[in-house]
Amino acid sequence: MSKILIIEDEAKIARFIELELAHEGYEVQSAGDGVAGLKAVQSFKPDLLVLDLMLPGLSGIEVCRRLRQTSDLPVIMLTAKDDVSDKVMGLDMGADDYVTKPFSLNELIARVDAVYRRTLVGASRQTEEKELICRDFILDLSSRLLFKNGKPLDLTQVEFQIIELFFKNQGVALDRETIMGKVWGTSYYGDVKIVDVNIRRLRMKVEDDPSTPQNIVTVWGYGYRWTS
Repeated sequence: MSKILIIEDEAKIARFIELELAHEGYEVQSAGDGVAGLKAVQSFKPDLLVLDLMLPGLSGIEVCRRLRQTSDLPVIMLTAKDDVSDKVMGLDMGADDYVTKPFSLNELIARVDAVYRRTLVGASRQTEEKELICRDFILDLSSRLLFKNGKPLDLTQVEFQIIELFFKNQGVALDRETIMGKVWGTSYYGDVKIVDVNIRRLRMKVEDDPSTPQNIVTVWGYGYRWTS
């Protein structure tokens, strides 16, 4: 059974989400603030985190930032603000997806299921191939690590899947819709701009100079290409 941790300071919302996810077959715990949430990550060891952006004390952004220093735990961020900058900030800090309040439980459950399926698919592929290689990069599918010149780069689950897609399509221009469909799933509810945010974050990790990318290049008016 997959385990989900909810970090949400509004007790009624947290309980509502907890009951629905439990009904879907997940094992669920909740925490009411960022500090308690980080402790629960260590003790409960969830497979996925549903994280509110606006938390008292330690914000959801800071929780996500600290979490990403040591973990690639999938994170779905909840935000009460329909503001692009808040969504982008959450994604930049390492969130895999976001849902804007008020949200339907069907939408949240669909996002949770999609992220969980991506994690399972990634794990099942470990036995199919060992590694993918491109110039100075090695993508180890067993350890789920990307190496550049022999040094490991920390990637989130989403970033890893984007790189895997690029490595399997080296030199091929991929439009944003294709990337989103392959990584987030064809039934994904969100905005295609989530691709751009993750590409920008990936460039910070794989490029020597992110302002003049040599690996992930923009195909203007279309999408992106990993140079072969």
